[in-house]
Amino acid sequence: MEQINQVEEEQIVTPWEVSAEKGGKIDYDKLIDKFGCQRLDQSLVDRVARLTGRPPHVFLRRGVFFAHRDFSDLLDAYERGEKFYLYTGRGPSSEALHLGHLVPFMFTKYLQDAFKVPLVIQLTDDEKCMWKNLTVEESQRLARENAKDIIACGFDVSRTFIFSDFDYVGGSFYKNMVKIAKCVTYNKVVGIFGFSGEDHIGKVSFPPVQAAPSFPSSFPHLFSEKDNLRCLIPCAIDQDPYFRMTRDVAPRIGYHKPALIESSFFPALQGDTGKMSASDPNSAIYVTDSAKDIKNKVNRYAFSGGQDSVENHRKYGANLEVDIPIKYLGFFLEDDAELEHIRTEYGAGRLLTGEVKKRLVDLLTELVERHKKARAAVTDEMVDAFMAVRPLPNMFS
Repeated sequence: MEQINQVEEEQIVTPWEVSAEKGGKIDYDKLIDKFGCQRLDQSLVDRVARLTGRPPHVFLRRGVFFAHRDFSDLLDAYERGEKFYLYTGRGPSSEALHLGHLVPFMFTKYLQDAFKVPLVIQLTDDEKCMWKNLTVEESQRLARENAKDIIACGFDVSRTFIFSDFDYVGGSFYKNMVKIAKCVTYNKVVGIFGFSGEDHIGKVSFPPVQAAPSFPSSFPHLFSEKDNLRCLIPCAIDQDPYFRMTRDVAPRIGYHKPALIESSFFPALQGDTGKMSASDPNSAIYVTDSAKDIKNKVNRYAFSGGQDSVENHRKYGANLEVDIPIKYLGFFLEDDAELEHIRTEYGAGRLLTGEVKKRLVDLLTELVERHKKARAAVTDEMVDAFMAVRPLPNMFS
């Protein structure tokens, strides 16, 4: 797998593995060149603000979502009065989500609210059953648990359909899977995903499952006779290989290529070297963490760019490029002026590491407590409502 997806032999970015070379940082410019997507520039951010009549999301303003495929074409169509739908997903491999898992859903909620469009959310319980060696039953249970966290992000039930593959795949969805599969050779799928002779055939056959939601006819209860409807997929850039394949297939089976808007990776507490590790609970802040857990993790494990003594810190200031508390504040502190003030003062040595970490602890505690409260209000009946196969008559209003 490594030789297929390395960028100049330096970094590995696949849907299942993300690592920079020798503990360095992911080079996103090289990744854009390798994958062939485009950088999301300020003119597109300004255009989104103009078209939606609301300020761009903090993830757009600060370049968290930094790359795209055909997003400008989708906005052209939107300006002409053409509708689109959103598609994103989650591989339910663990009971609790960490903050990095929330990023695409927080941004997708903004897109749904700003553009007033329907959304389909795929829970790939089948994928995690095959990759993580979970039982079918455990994968399905985790899918429902994760659905509660997703619903807690505030999605509109009148515009949102959440489905698990084990429950929904069949009918029109399966027909699209077969059409996609016929267009992709074994050599092509090995070239894109790096499968080897040791991988079971379930893995090789999975990519059409993640591709199919990009096409509106996979959801006849929502988009009957709307085969020309465009799709926008917000996701992290490690999912790009799936949709390179999908976009290659789309015109051959009569659909628009899905547009993508892609994010960088949310860094681990220990440093900006790739994605967080689910096997190391101290590498991430989880939405189940207590206030005490959050304070302990930030103070003990969040990598600091501050100097080794107060005297040196006052003299030289902090290295903001490697400082994880500053990076986390960049994700979640809404106030641009406050963030700039903290960056300036910390970089000049007038603010100490402990002061910056305290601000982050307060911010993350508030965010996690708010999420816990919202999740506690999500009942099994609400999950059933979001996952019911039903028309959404007001999805574009």
